[in-house]
Amino acid sequence: MTLGAWNFPKFEIPSDKSFREVLTERATRQLAEKEGPLTSAMNERLDYELNIVDAKGFCPYFLIVSDFISWARAQGIMTTTRGSAAGSLVGYAIGISAINPLTYELPFERFLNPERPSAPDIDADFADNRRDEVLEYVRERYGHDKVAQICTFGTMLARGSVRDVGRALGFPYAMVDEVAKLVPMGSQGFPMTLERALGESPDLKKKYDTDTDVHRMIDLARRIEGCARHVSIHAAGTVVSPTPLTDFTPLQIDTREGKVITQYEMKSVEKAGLIKMDFLGIRNLSILGDAVALVRRLKGVELDIERIPVDDQKTFDLLAKGHTMGTFQLNGEGMTKYLMDLRPERIEDIMAMVALYRPGPIESIPEYIRRKHDPSLVSYLDPRLEPILQKSYGVIVYQEDVMLAAIHLAGYSWLEADKLRKAMGKKIPEEMAKQKIKLLEGFVANGLSDAKARELWKLIEPFAAYGFGKAHAASYGMVAYQTAYMKANFPSEYMTALMTAESGDLEKIAEAVRECDRMGISVSPPDINESLRDFTYISDTEIRFGLLVVKNLGAEVVETIIAERKQHGPFADLADFAGRVSHHAFNKKSLEALIKSGALDRFGERKRLLENTDRILMHNKNAARERAMNQQSLFAGAPSVIGSQIALREIAPATTHELLLWEKELLGLYVSAHPFERAEGVLKGLVTPLGELSHKRNGTFVKLAGLITNVHEIVTRKGDPMAFVTVQDTKHSFEVVVFPDIFAKSREALKEDRMTVVSAKISHRDGEVGALANSFVPFEDGQEEQIAEMLKSGVWASESQGLSSRPSDPERVHGERVERSAQIVSRGALSIALKGKPTSEMVEQLREILRSSPGPKPVCLLVDSGGRVRQIQTDYAVTVSDEMVNEIAALVGRQNVEVV
Repeated sequence: MTLGAWNFPKFEIPSDKSFREVLTERATRQLAEKEGPLTSAMNERLDYELNIVDAKGFCPYFLIVSDFISWARAQGIMTTTRGSAAGSLVGYAIGISAINPLTYELPFERFLNPERPSAPDIDADFADNRRDEVLEYVRERYGHDKVAQICTFGTMLARGSVRDVGRALGFPYAMVDEVAKLVPMGSQGFPMTLERALGESPDLKKKYDTDTDVHRMIDLARRIEGCARHVSIHAAGTVVSPTPLTDFTPLQIDTREGKVITQYEMKSVEKAGLIKMDFLGIRNLSILGDAVALVRRLKGVELDIERIPVDDQKTFDLLAKGHTMGTFQLNGEGMTKYLMDLRPERIEDIMAMVALYRPGPIESIPEYIRRKHDPSLVSYLDPRLEPILQKSYGVIVYQEDVMLAAIHLAGYSWLEADKLRKAMGKKIPEEMAKQKIKLLEGFVANGLSDAKARELWKLIEPFAAYGFGKAHAASYGMVAYQTAYMKANFPSEYMTALMTAESGDLEKIAEAVRECDRMGISVSPPDINESLRDFTYISDTEIRFGLLVVKNLGAEVVETIIAERKQHGPFADLADFAGRVSHHAFNKKSLEALIKSGALDRFGERKRLLENTDRILMHNKNAARERAMNQQSLFAGAPSVIGSQIALREIAPATTHELLLWEKELLGLYVSAHPFERAEGVLKGLVTPLGELSHKRNGTFVKLAGLITNVHEIVTRKGDPMAFVTVQDTKHSFEVVVFPDIFAKSREALKEDRMTVVSAKISHRDGEVGALANSFVPFEDGQEEQIAEMLKSGVWASESQGLSSRPSDPERVHGERVERSAQIVSRGALSIALKGKPTSEMVEQLREILRSSPGPKPVCLLVDSGGRVRQIQTDYAVTVSDEMVNEIAALVGRQNVEVV
């Protein structure tokens, strides 16, 4: 093995031609097929690139990558290219990239230039549901003993090092956990170190200086920090060798997936002379591929996604309206808001947004938007920047903008510009300081004033650490546009593909169902005759759940049902279905799953079918036995089970609540309706919709309502239980924080699938918006009007009681009132007892009095109505005075006011 020499896999070419000749012929011919007669600019660019590629010895590499990417396209596998490779016209010509670099002004030098010593890096993305097909093709093409995925070593990071050392030393978990959490989190690409943590966290430094155990633990952790902790498979990296891989690297079997992987990590593999090739699976490419296939199968439209028009107005309108759910790189609240402000009119705007929506560059988005809408604002610090920044309205957007500014305004070479990019990307302070001095000196030496040089540096500095390459942004921006195009022009097909791809993520499915509702597409429960394996397109206005999405329904049973239906037609009735489905795995569990999910609704009411599963299964068993015995030949005259009907017992139909709970159990979410639907209508205007909470100011008090879908209990450092409660209305979910004191009072009220009203305070923290619960009032179906009255009146029911109340002996009412009042007063409250339901006039007068004297003391009502006593905690807190007590006493009587 010769270190420093590249060892490409054997790629067959005609014996009388060189790799340069083959690559040149293919690039010239295929570019003409794509673009028509070649222009002088195309020929010049091809010659320039081919000369550099050949001089570097990478012609075989281009042909090898082109081969497996072209094979993938021929199989209908969606693919794109990440990184700087899209800057190559040769790569575009031979099918490596789908982006013409001349159209989008992508420099080749960012990918490969004469001065760059490292190998070019072509990163290929494939549909994640078909990526393994491409890898298998490469194994078959070059030999299984010559292909392996690269290993990667997980290293000991700062927090993990502290935890591992603390565990090894036998320190208490709580103590180790507390110290580990004092280590600040790093950022993407820039992991935190213990050295930095001691400088950035005063609390950690204090413990380190004052606690000998903490000092010892951190010192030991620093010694193992950065060491390899475990080995795993690189997400995309693969190597292919000309001879068996063991000639270049030791191999091992990954114990989790059973795959052969290298024992050398990426850099060592490259030093051994093997080029890393990236095969990354991308979910959105699967969605695109499936959507295109649906359009072809259902509507007979042959759609080449790489040739769609890039100026489609419906696509731009969709983005401008903020309908970004399910699109690649463009969804999310922040990005959506910017797109609505931007109102993109060209694909370059989308590419720019993909690059800008990152820490650092994001600060330039408002200026980019302003300049787009008002060209008079476009300006350049120096005329030499205009050719570089013209397409982005004078705003620095890409890494290449920084590099080209350094080349044209500071005299850098491409190699020096690449070093600048790497230094800024790694955020190494010492290297940054050197680069700043060199760049400023270069700017001044090439004609910029000192003031303008520093002004240009200020534009570059916050951007460069997280900047996107222009070619990378162009590739991902194109995929983003393609997903938006499919959603805008083939909405039902696209959403069908989207939900199929996200089948394992209930939150994303729920979000997609809500988006379908907004789009006018109904998402229906599964149907035994219409549903396929996955989510199923029914029409432009309807999608059905697929049978495989149903829990407790195995793949074998699903395939049997679909195969039987395909071979002999739809199931005519219940008996026909039970008589024809023949599989050993079809049992009570799978039958109940079909019934509860709604898949058999065409054959009868769900509860009636559910209570007759014994008869349905008996019919199924008898039909199977009859087929096995071949009765037609043995007992031709005997009556046949097959074709006879099933006598079902009469059962009262299921309630709406039961139906919805069954759907939630088997499908993971409510489909035919939502339990909170009626309550949402009744409470409209009385509570804040969950979708509006993120726009509320910090510290705002709100009332919100919904269905509790999750209660996640944790224990605080002090050992007190608290919870994070997810509340859901028909369109949105929101997490409510329940601190220990509130949780202790509300625990019994916090049950999943229960409706509740919540009094809470909005909290803004670390860029996130949350709600801190004050109290809960749970309620059941039929109590919506009472909740509405409670909210209108301004009083607040006790969470321990909700809206329920227990009957009391009239003689005990007064004593009970006094007892309850004493309990409240002992906690320091103003207690007001009322006989009967208060009139709206009395409530308004009480409100006036209570509003006039805000303070710390809570206000509680004891309402005695027809032998029932309810304790109601209001949202008011007051400063008690004689004047206030007298005013309230004038309304309700002095004996009914208790105060401490």
